[in-house]
Amino acid sequence: MKAKPKVTRKRTSRKRTKAFTGAQALLVFPFGEDQKATLDLMRRFSAGVRYAYNRLLEGESREELKRQDGPLCAFFRLNTRYADDAILKAQALLDSARERGEDPRKVVFGGRKLFETLKRGHLSGKPLKELKREWKEKRQGLLYSRGDKTKGGNLNLRLLVKDGTLGLRINLGDGSYAQALIQTKHPNLNALLKVFPWRGSNQRVYASLPYNVELSLKDGKVYATFTWEEEPAPLVATKENGVLGIDINADPYHLALALVGPDGNLKHHLTLSLEPVDRAPNKGAKELFLWKIAHEVVSLALEHGVAIATERLKHLRKSRRGDGSGRAFRRKQHRFAYASLLRKVHALARRKGVQVVEVNPQDTSTIGMLKYAPQLSLSKDVAAAYVIGRRALGFAEKLPRGYGKLLQDKSFRDHVQGFYASRVQELRAKRSAEPNRYLRRKLSQKLERAKRHLSLLSSLQGSPGSQREVTDGRNSPGVNPWRVRSCQELCVRVCVRGAYRS
Repeated sequence: MKAKPKVTRKRTSRKRTKAFTGAQALLVFPFGEDQKATLDLMRRFSAGVRYAYNRLLEGESREELKRQDGPLCAFFRLNTRYADDAILKAQALLDSARERGEDPRKVVFGGRKLFETLKRGHLSGKPLKELKREWKEKRQGLLYSRGDKTKGGNLNLRLLVKDGTLGLRINLGDGSYAQALIQTKHPNLNALLKVFPWRGSNQRVYASLPYNVELSLKDGKVYATFTWEEEPAPLVATKENGVLGIDINADPYHLALALVGPDGNLKHHLTLSLEPVDRAPNKGAKELFLWKIAHEVVSLALEHGVAIATERLKHLRKSRRGDGSGRAFRRKQHRFAYASLLRKVHALARRKGVQVVEVNPQDTSTIGMLKYAPQLSLSKDVAAAYVIGRRALGFAEKLPRGYGKLLQDKSFRDHVQGFYASRVQELRAKRSAEPNRYLRRKLSQKLERAKRHLSLLSSLQGSPGSQREVTDGRNSPGVNPWRVRSCQELCVRVCVRGAYRS
């Protein structure tokens, strides 16, 4: 099982990603005038964000927009700090739309779903009134201020402790202030008020550490979200002692864990069910269970003194109704709390001093299914977690000799090519005869998948390049034998299933 670590190219060091934590609270205004002035400020700030977004689309610069005599300060009566924060929010929304591949000109402030519902005009009376109120709050209920250490934490939205009561002083932008009381039982409140234990016991407010504040409007009430940068604890568990590979699976819904030693061998494995997430009565209970799972994972890593290895996935596709994928499949996709659980594991690991290693997810499931599942009598999910752990340690995966010989077997390769060629013809005929456009879309997806498999097999037969696979994310110089073997395995399964049924 031992293998030599692969030689990797040197890469430029990436900028350290900042980790933030936060706390939420309800704002209670002792005076109605203060609440009215705050709501007006939130309305003007939200309008400023929309204005800044459109100007950024037109190519105007941040410096031009945030000037004291610029449009944001003059038209919306914002000070320069509020104006700069409005531009920051607009730029973040613009970058997000571009990263998702969406047209930035079609962004709907307030939510497209609410907008489309209002456009239908099918509601009346109280439901319509509630919908309009929600739409108005989404579009006009935002206020944001970044923290600044040089300005005593946060200049525009400042936390103050007076007579044992925690309050928020809101700069209205014209030299006047509104006062609100903080009402919350959030567990992170103490972390907000105090600096971290190894720095002393002074209060965060008095220590002038920066914290960001965002106000939002919901059901007529103003809520505040406080966020601040969380300093990671000193590392006590690193990959020098091994890693704990994690693979999250939607069907069956569970977490597969594989403890990998520094030599690359499997030491222990287990699975944790995530089915209780589906049975959670509300979002809070779901979040509580996911945090419980995250604590179990990090505790296991601390017990063995190893790092945590996870896949690096940016986007997970979510199907929509009418795409032909089926209600059961869409439900599995939408319940899949992959990103949420990984964020909790990463955040908790930073607090506990456990190193986190993210690896390229390419072919981890395929390698685990074809190589380690039969060799070690593992499930495909645990085998995938094992591959993730080995990849985090820097080990390369070689194709077993038996698979290599099978790839060179001309008769078997011709049989597989014939299978996929007939499969392409069959799917084309079904798509042409299918009257339902959504089912046609699903058949088109299957057809494209079969074409890719056929093209992959053809390139294997005619490619003179190397078949060595690289697992760190770079393109290999020849054909990917793992994927070729995977589509051959699929062909064998389909043929065997068909023979069994006949």
